[in-house]
Amino acid sequence: MTQVQVKGFGSWKSPIASDLIVSQTVGLGGVAVDGEDIYWLESRPSEKGRNVLVRQAADGKVADVTPAPFNVRTRVHEYGGGAFLVAEGTIYFTNFADQRIYKQNLTQEPQALTPEGKRRYANLILDKQRNRLIGVGEEQQEGAKEPENTIVAVDLTSGKVTNLLRGSDFYSSPRLSPDGTHLAWLEWNHPNMPWDSTRLYVAKIEADGSLAEAECVAGGDKESICQPEWSPDGILYFVSDRSNWWNLYRWQGNVECLCPLEAEFGYPHWVFGVTTYVFESAESIICTYTREGSWFLARFDVANKQLQPIETRYTSISSLEVISLGKIVFIGGSPTQPTVLVQMEIEKGIFHVLKESSKLAIDPGYLSVPEAIAFPTDNDNLAYAWFYPPKNKDYTAPTGELPPLLVKSHSGPTAAASVTFSLKIQYWTSRGFAYLDVNYGGSTGYGRKYRQRLEKMWGIVDVNDCANAAKYLAEQGRVDEKRLAITGGSAGGYTTLAALTFRDVFQAGASYYGVSDLETFATDTHKFESRYLDRLIGRYPEEKEVYIARSPIHFTEKLSCPVIFFQGLQDRVVTPNQAEKMVTALQNKGLPVAYLAFADEQHGFRSADNIKRALDGEFYFYSRIFGFQPADKIEPVEIMNLPSE
Repeated sequence: MTQVQVKGFGSWKSPIASDLIVSQTVGLGGVAVDGEDIYWLESRPSEKGRNVLVRQAADGKVADVTPAPFNVRTRVHEYGGGAFLVAEGTIYFTNFADQRIYKQNLTQEPQALTPEGKRRYANLILDKQRNRLIGVGEEQQEGAKEPENTIVAVDLTSGKVTNLLRGSDFYSSPRLSPDGTHLAWLEWNHPNMPWDSTRLYVAKIEADGSLAEAECVAGGDKESICQPEWSPDGILYFVSDRSNWWNLYRWQGNVECLCPLEAEFGYPHWVFGVTTYVFESAESIICTYTREGSWFLARFDVANKQLQPIETRYTSISSLEVISLGKIVFIGGSPTQPTVLVQMEIEKGIFHVLKESSKLAIDPGYLSVPEAIAFPTDNDNLAYAWFYPPKNKDYTAPTGELPPLLVKSHSGPTAAASVTFSLKIQYWTSRGFAYLDVNYGGSTGYGRKYRQRLEKMWGIVDVNDCANAAKYLAEQGRVDEKRLAITGGSAGGYTTLAALTFRDVFQAGASYYGVSDLETFATDTHKFESRYLDRLIGRYPEEKEVYIARSPIHFTEKLSCPVIFFQGLQDRVVTPNQAEKMVTALQNKGLPVAYLAFADEQHGFRSADNIKRALDGEFYFYSRIFGFQPADKIEPVEIMNLPSE
């Protein structure tokens, strides 16, 4: 038995090394079922983040479908999703390099279907009767300020692309009725995001394949619609938050709520292809919903309108698909085991793991189990977070020492912290850090009103909630109030920088491709988010003074602690100048600052080497700032203005 060593927090040696995290893990997503074949996407850091379509055949054999260098990824809305379709043994996918649709049979190499050009494609469905695909298109026209989004039809013989719908700023979720006579879809316009306001339309398909006059059947200025689907018997279902919660509805000439519940059956649609319910039959729906941060699986009896829980071992459930009656497949996660692609036999309660996101086997003695906390914040509100205490069976800290705390501000900001097992979180806790993943006001999973706490208040509500969460744990004596750090990416990077600039709670921080200048973000980002700040901050330029007042770049004199920045130089969402302005300002002020730029990365890091370098680099940075000695040899990061020892 290994003797427990006494060593300061941060100096514990951990088996969860960064090179193992990136070399033995893949991202899982985009599940599809075709007959008895199961398909999914693997994002592989070892292949510079290439998305590979993988198939498990009916006989259980697993093989890659898309050969290198094909990368199954679309850039519609920049965030993508919904990049492939499988129908009757034929695969259609968008290739990242040229954004063309490719067609592939299992015995052939991919062949380009759509012509070269500037159009992107996502969210494809098959219109078999008319020998075409229908999907979302996005095309940058010469001289236009922003690209045009449309619903398109792609002829499967010629590859000719025809616009079926145009005029609205955004479209998603085209769905063909079972008899092929009607098309349903979602659309919305600036300045709304899809979780603010969407409308669900239905139109008859004419003999020539065009659409007749459309009817708006649900949605509006104060309602968000998600995932329209036709049932096998031709009834249109969807998820709506008209009751404050994203609940399940259907339309048969009038709108009917099927399952009123203080829980969410939907996600914010940052990406295409999100699935939270599927039809087992016309009378039975398999669905997932989230309540208080955890996801649950259930079967909904349509006739009796009864929700019947299905017991699982998972607290995160996504990409749900039905294989056959009583047999489903989904991506599942739990707090203590890596995410898996799992097939379930519902009646027997049997789970078959088809693919693990990580082969790294870790002794539970090194794993921190999250604790759900609710803490008081401004205006007598409650906010929520997942707290991970330090955990390493080989070490204990000296008597009286409290651990440093790393507060995570999630991206979005309209998103949520997940309780799914994360090797990156365990990297920190197994070395002696406490970790707090905050679901600040504006996060999803707690109803529309909770999301709306952030309207006009970005940079205030989220910052206060992160700061109050850290103070709450410090006041309880669970963390060291003199070693509080905050980290976040994208919108979470903005919250990080705002917290470090406008609050005196944290002693260090890390910004991953974070926003520092709200004006620049409002005028120099992609179409999907170009009006996002109208709700979060205010209209620009009419409320320019608010943008200036909440932009950390204008108040660097208030910054008094070290910061490290990470940035992809090909980022089109948050451009590199956002980080570079802050680095220069902090350098000129004489504060310790570090900057790691990655020439081959965009918004979010996908390459194994870069993920490893960023993770180790952030840890190294805190070791120098908080004064502990890492147990592992880590490649140093140049920290400008760091006082010599």
